[in-house]
Amino acid sequence: MTKILLMLLMSSAVLSQMAGCDAFSSEPTYDGLSLEGFNYTPYNLTRFVIKDKYGNKATGGGDLPPGSGEGSLSCCYQLKGTEFTVEWKAYDLDAAAKKRPKSIDYINTTTELRIAPTDLKGGAGTRILGLHFYPDMHIEPEFRTDLGGSRFDYGVIDFRLLKKHGAKMNPGGRLNWAEVFRRTARIAGEGWKKYRLTDNDDLEQYVYFTLLVNPDFDQHPDVKKIIADTHGKPGAFAVDMQNLSPSAMAELQAGNPATRK
Repeated sequence: MTKILLMLLMSSAVLSQMAGCDAFSSEPTYDGLSLEGFNYTPYNLTRFVIKDKYGNKATGGGDLPPGSGEGSLSCCYQLKGTEFTVEWKAYDLDAAAKKRPKSIDYINTTTELRIAPTDLKGGAGTRILGLHFYPDMHIEPEFRTDLGGSRFDYGVIDFRLLKKHGAKMNPGGRLNWAEVFRRTARIAGEGWKKYRLTDNDDLEQYVYFTLLVNPDFDQHPDVKKIIADTHGKPGAFAVDMQNLSPSAMAELQAGNPATRK
């Protein structure tokens, strides 16, 4: 009887090791996990830590400016379960630069996440948990197997605007290139917050009209209709705004976006 009991205990231990987690736990365990952050906020993301309820944690960050994070990994971690807490720290670089003497007011945020059990493929370096930090400060998790994955690209948007509109993006050269970029990122982030625009073409048009045409352009009846008609159709907003009627454009440029009811 003693021998049988001993064999059962040994078998249980072997099965536990093969499963890679507690033998009597249904919680998923993710080993050899890399962490990747995608920063869509208007702030510099200095550090983030994701923790499970079992004492495991993974860290990332490193002063990621708005729009960055793709291709930057931290490895290798183990996380377990479906309920997680993300503690993250960011700061507004433009606000800090205006202070005399210069100082940084850090924004400390804690976000609760639930991640459904997922069957991961690949090995260390390709088992990646991406955390998407959005302009409204919420986080969306995503398991992936490559270094890409940015859902919209502030750098691309800023480059296009500078190429098309040149000095109009920075009259008198009052801002340096980094300040111009961060302004583009802030405005594009507002486009996501207000209308959930994620397509680069859509966000480019949103920044262009906000910055170079009329900051209240979205109050014009024709634009309101475009926003309603193109909701949930990536790329459609950009097409329709580029084909905005000359009369509507003239009204926006005249400074009154709501002239026609």
